[in-house]
Amino acid sequence: MKYKYLIILVFVFLLSSCAPEKIQEVSFSEKETILFEEYIIPSEFFPRTLELVGLGDSLTQGVGDELKRNGYVGRLKNQILEYKGIEDVVLTNTAKRGRRSDQLLKLLRDGEIDHQIRKADLITITIGGNDVMKVFKKDLFNLQIEAFEKELQRFERNYDDILEEIREVNSSAPILMIGIYNPITIVTDETSEVDQIITDWNDTIESLSYSNTNACFAPIDTLFDSNANLVYHTDFFHPNSKGYELIVENVVNSLENCGLIDEQSRELFF
Repeated sequence: MKYKYLIILVFVFLLSSCAPEKIQEVSFSEKETILFEEYIIPSEFFPRTLELVGLGDSLTQGVGDELKRNGYVGRLKNQILEYKGIEDVVLTNTAKRGRRSDQLLKLLRDGEIDHQIRKADLITITIGGNDVMKVFKKDLFNLQIEAFEKELQRFERNYDDILEEIREVNSSAPILMIGIYNPITIVTDETSEVDQIITDWNDTIESLSYSNTNACFAPIDTLFDSNANLVYHTDFFHPNSKGYELIVENVVNSLENCGLIDEQSRELFF
């Protein structure tokens, strides 16, 4: 019989050793308790691949980058690779030169890039510059401030719909909304009505970022208020490699201000 009890005791011991690790403390008596410490494994212990998706116009496409490093998005990719827990960054750039907000909205509504957006961990957008240029080209010799105001209303509706389309496919990825700049400042340093137009459009983009969950606005207009630092490409319209380096610096600063990264600790929070 004593062997029978011994077998039962061994069986109970084996069962207890296989019990779930949910037990936080074991009491041996009313006065003695052993506490098991919980160990948290840092996220960087499991390196991940981050999906970066670029949307919009020539600025995201990287037109003017003579070093062929994919403009600011290529530089942002390299920056993210230096952060903790990141093994690789897959960049998908869907941007196209000359694209306006209505054209980007159509692309999204047609579902042509749903797959790319769905898997994105971070989405960047530059849009609006060609909407402004559309007014310039239409009424070049008879520019009226009212024409820009009317176009701005259309742009705001389009951009709001763009964000809605993105959120229908991907509800959580941060959206980095980059502002526009005034390329005419390369011709003259004088303040003009165009400066106010650009300000109004940037204010609209920034306002839309506030109304959208997990969106972040990055202003770049002050980077191109002159060509004193030689930031323009030879077409005197797009940034060159130096201009794109300045853009990515502003982008990183904005992401930090939005609480999405910590530059000091080199951590991402998305």
